[in-house]
Amino acid sequence: MLDPQLSARTALGTRTLLAMLLVLATVVALIVAYPHIAAPVLTLVAAALYLVSTIDRNLLMLRGIRSSAMVSVSDADALAVPDSELPVYTVLLPVYHEPEIMQNLLDGVGNLDYPPDKLEVLLLVEDDDIATQAALHLLRISGIRVVIVPHSLPKTKPKACNYGMSLPGLRGEMVTIYDAEDIPDPLQLRRAVVAFQRLPEDVGCLQARLGYFNENQNLLTRWFSMEYDQWFGAVLPAVEQARSVVPLGGTSNHMPTRVWHDVGGWDEHNVTEDADLGVRLARNGYRTMILDSITLEEANSDLINWIRQRSRWYKGYLQTMIVHLRHPAQLRREVGLKSALRLVNMTGAIPLTNASNLLLWSTMVIWIVGRPQAVSLMFPPLTYYLCLVLFLVAAPMSLFVGLIAVVALGKPHLWWAALLAPGYWVLQSFAAFKAVYQLFFRPFYWEKTVHGLTNPTTARVQVNA
Repeated sequence: MLDPQLSARTALGTRTLLAMLLVLATVVALIVAYPHIAAPVLTLVAAALYLVSTIDRNLLMLRGIRSSAMVSVSDADALAVPDSELPVYTVLLPVYHEPEIMQNLLDGVGNLDYPPDKLEVLLLVEDDDIATQAALHLLRISGIRVVIVPHSLPKTKPKACNYGMSLPGLRGEMVTIYDAEDIPDPLQLRRAVVAFQRLPEDVGCLQARLGYFNENQNLLTRWFSMEYDQWFGAVLPAVEQARSVVPLGGTSNHMPTRVWHDVGGWDEHNVTEDADLGVRLARNGYRTMILDSITLEEANSDLINWIRQRSRWYKGYLQTMIVHLRHPAQLRREVGLKSALRLVNMTGAIPLTNASNLLLWSTMVIWIVGRPQAVSLMFPPLTYYLCLVLFLVAAPMSLFVGLIAVVALGKPHLWWAALLAPGYWVLQSFAAFKAVYQLFFRPFYWEKTVHGLTNPTTARVQVNA
């Protein structure tokens, strides 16, 4: 059972949110009362933290490109384990208002190479999702157990998964989760089983790589795909190699069921329950490693839909940071100081730095246009030159590292999308501002992502190519 002290439900209660607003109001009051001191100090600290955050993430990416720490299991080794020696695997498939991709779900997860008598597939459907339930009646779902999740709040994916895992009679010794549009590597479950047999006992989770089957649909999907390739193919392996906390992806994370119970399952109030679970794994002494097996998903090709999804992720990163910084001394004891600092940089710092981008760029434009006194006040010489380093060094460095990454990760055709990455940064900034707003006013609202915008037939052709 999840410790209430590690849940966003208690960490983001009214008292906490009021305290955060009080701190914000205090900062604003100091700036108004002592503009010549507070404003430049605040800008200097923010710019310094931004620079350190950017350098750390880029170094992690370069480290991951140079020396991958992914766990690899060959096809032959995966198939060598006799069916009789494979553990029972519980596969969770949470869906909500997604009738249009039911067939794609069955074609993807339905192609897993695993003995049927060792596979326990739960399709989790909310009781008010009549459209998806109707779509199921039109499909052949042999071997999949349909579970109707009773209505309760919050209506979130982790809530549905926790309900599925609480059902009596489950036999799974291993558990994983897939999203409705996922097309996993057919041998992924077998690879995970073999990997766990080879790895030390403190490895509690294997996160498979995530990618996109509609990468070339438009510029947005190219940016999204490039970002995922860098995150799962380079950054997270480097984070694990540095023995830091690995925030999980929302799908294709594999773990022994006993480990899932040990860490308390998913936090139903955290809208990035995956990242939060990765932190709790580390706090309980478990390592998370990256499995070199890919699951293809559908990249958001619609801008509004993308902002809805990304703002939810960013809100969840902020939730995760706040929850685990609730008792910072305890966090430092459990994961170490370096890992605690990097945890902040890999969660809440991502939306905060992205929001800073828009603020800094807007300030620069205002300065160029009118050179107002207020801007001069915020940027005395030391702060000005630090921000100049950010603009002239950090941004080009991120572009350069992005170009290196697309080549090193086998996607040289994305070079032009990497050069246009500043456009993606602008979109991320808007999503970050929305996330901060929702953190205060709709902290537990799960903003649903619309799937099925890519033709499933086209997707299957691209996967098989």
